[in-house]
Amino acid sequence: MFKTLREDIHTVFDKDPAARGLLEVLCCYPGLHALWLHRIAHFLWRGKLYFPARLLSHVNRFLTSIEIHPGAKIGRRFFIDHGAGVVIGETSEIGDDVLMYQGVVLGGTTLKKGKRHPTIGNNVIIGTGAVALGDITIGEGARIGSGSVVVKSVPRGTTVVGIPGRVVEDRHKPVLDLEHGKLPDPVAEAIRHVLQEQDKLEERLKKLEEASGTSPADKKESQTGE
Repeated sequence: MFKTLREDIHTVFDKDPAARGLLEVLCCYPGLHALWLHRIAHFLWRGKLYFPARLLSHVNRFLTSIEIHPGAKIGRRFFIDHGAGVVIGETSEIGDDVLMYQGVVLGGTTLKKGKRHPTIGNNVIIGTGAVALGDITIGEGARIGSGSVVVKSVPRGTTVVGIPGRVVEDRHKPVLDLEHGKLPDPVAEAIRHVLQEQDKLEERLKKLEEASGTSPADKKESQTGE
């Protein structure tokens, strides 16, 4: 138990450069508090003490603004940075060394019992405000960009952004950081491609007009004369 507590504290120092001292980490990191309270609630849940487990998770939500269902399974060295607004559903499964930012939602898309929340692989990073819905799998080493909405499984080692989430980078190796300011914008790239194609069409049209001895000005004068 104490080994796990020490590991959780070291994880904060490893993943947050703002952490300066032990007392600060113990007192001022709601993500750490939420994880510890969840571990107790999950222990109660596994012992079929469902009401005490839910009550403790409710207290956890009140104290930290982080909602983790006691049935959710969370691996080692998990860290929620800042944390406010994070929601983790009942059948969510989170692997080891996962980093999650504020506002992330691991939600369900069905009212049926059984597995209905995402499974998160090891070394995954989920950016601010990202949403993953349904019984999907986010592969090992994947990165989910801020504000993305993921409704389909994500291959390992890829970067996903947008609504709905689209793969924009395939690294096939674990990543340890997520530089939000450097994520590609698939919408902007699509618009840029359309504009480039438009420029090519305009250039071809200009060459055809020159070859036929006509120009837009000639056409305008001809229409005016009619």
